[in-house]
Amino acid sequence: MSFASLGLCTPILEAVANQGYETPSPIQAQAIPAVLEGKDVMAAAQTGTGKTAGFTLPILERLSKGPIVRPNQVRALILTPTRELAAQVGENVATYSKRLPLSSAVVYGGVKINPQMMRMRKGADVLVATPGRLLDLYSQNAVKFNQLEVLVLDEADRMLDMGFIRDIKKILALLPEKRQNLLFSATFSEEIRELAKGLVNNPVEISVTPRNATAKTVKQWVHPVDKSKKSALLTKLIQEKKWKQALVFTRTKHGANRLATFLEKRDITAAAIHGNKSQGARTKALANFKSGEVRILVATDIAARGIDIDQLPQVVNFDLPNVAEDYVHRIGRTGRAGAEGQAVSLVCADEFKELNAIEQLTQQHLEREEVFGFVPSNKLPESLALKPIKAKKPKKPKKPKAPTEAGQQAKDAKSGNGKNAPKAGNKAKGHNGKPTASGKQGNKAQGNKGQQGKQGQKANQASGENKYRSDAKPKSGYRKSGSDKKGGNKGGNQSRANAGNKARNSNRQKPAAK
Repeated sequence: MSFASLGLCTPILEAVANQGYETPSPIQAQAIPAVLEGKDVMAAAQTGTGKTAGFTLPILERLSKGPIVRPNQVRALILTPTRELAAQVGENVATYSKRLPLSSAVVYGGVKINPQMMRMRKGADVLVATPGRLLDLYSQNAVKFNQLEVLVLDEADRMLDMGFIRDIKKILALLPEKRQNLLFSATFSEEIRELAKGLVNNPVEISVTPRNATAKTVKQWVHPVDKSKKSALLTKLIQEKKWKQALVFTRTKHGANRLATFLEKRDITAAAIHGNKSQGARTKALANFKSGEVRILVATDIAARGIDIDQLPQVVNFDLPNVAEDYVHRIGRTGRAGAEGQAVSLVCADEFKELNAIEQLTQQHLEREEVFGFVPSNKLPESLALKPIKAKKPKKPKKPKAPTEAGQQAKDAKSGNGKNAPKAGNKAKGHNGKPTASGKQGNKAQGNKGQQGKQGQKANQASGENKYRSDAKPKSGYRKSGSDKKGGNKGGNQSRANAGNKARNSNRQKPAAK
């Protein structure tokens, strides 16, 4: 099969041929026809198999036959998790569209936003962006999506790992509903499939390699070594094996800086690249590494999915990653497009847990080679037996909890229902059976808590009114005393109120004379 048989136009075929590609990779052979037909696509393939060209080429083909882009508008949006990956995808788009009347732009954070706003005034047929900077541009009306036709999520699993799910959902809410959606990733986790449910419509699923599989063209092995001797061992390997170019991964940013400084002191040109570096410094370090000015590029995992170097021969795991899946993406920087590569890991006894997780994930035991003079004093434990990976069962929806009696009473009290409301909040019934408001003021005056009988509450209400109303007139059968006027002498007031209340009740209960 050739690229010409996939239905691509001549300008695109010429651009592909200039890059030295003759036959499409398996992911490209399946994805390109589906995208050209306008279908939604979910494609999973290991790193280095040509996923970028798998969506770039058909998108350019479709856009070349459409309308001219208007100012600030975008016709195809490609979202990437890192700046390095955005720059790499932007380079591919520019390369393949050289002979087409299409424009492209790349926007990401870490640099000034004004030049990007000026660039978007002309509009862009293809915009490659990181989620955060795209939202910044939209908030300043620099980007509009009325003309959007295609949305691409590249390395979607990495976006979720880096916490971009909220930004992605915000962006999806801004886009027109009628569009083509493409998800390209190295792996498809359960979280990715959950995201895809609300994104793609009847997608064509493409998976050309098993999940989390490593390329067969990459030779992998482990050098057991004590942690304190890792830097010296790496120096020995670089010098003895005469590595001209190697990408070294560390777990931390400070570790990357220390290792680069260590190598520089031993006359090995090295540069560090990580999140704390400015975008200018990161771009310069990567450019020097590609050109050969720098032999060793020390990077954290932020760069694992943004470095695309032709014929990169060597990847070194100075520290094993905390997440086993990152190992697959690290070593995927070598052995790309069918080329051969090597991946060596320097492992100490403290990293046995991470090593076992990697072996269980990739379903293979990594070969171990001890280096003379660097045999570890703390021996690395033997590998555990491989266990088959079980598919995760979908989580069952939680049943709503039945309300408890206490919870129902509290709910009724808030809503004002009488049956389950607390006694203190109830309405007291008077002598004639009609409800009367429970006097909070009366309760304060008498010192009770609303637990007295109906008659006591009636009396309390009267005394409470007398306490706060100096102009209240005494009722029949009750003589207003001096203590009532002042609101004091609670005991005497209580006895008088009860006596007067009994007298009133006895008079009212007598039958009327015929």
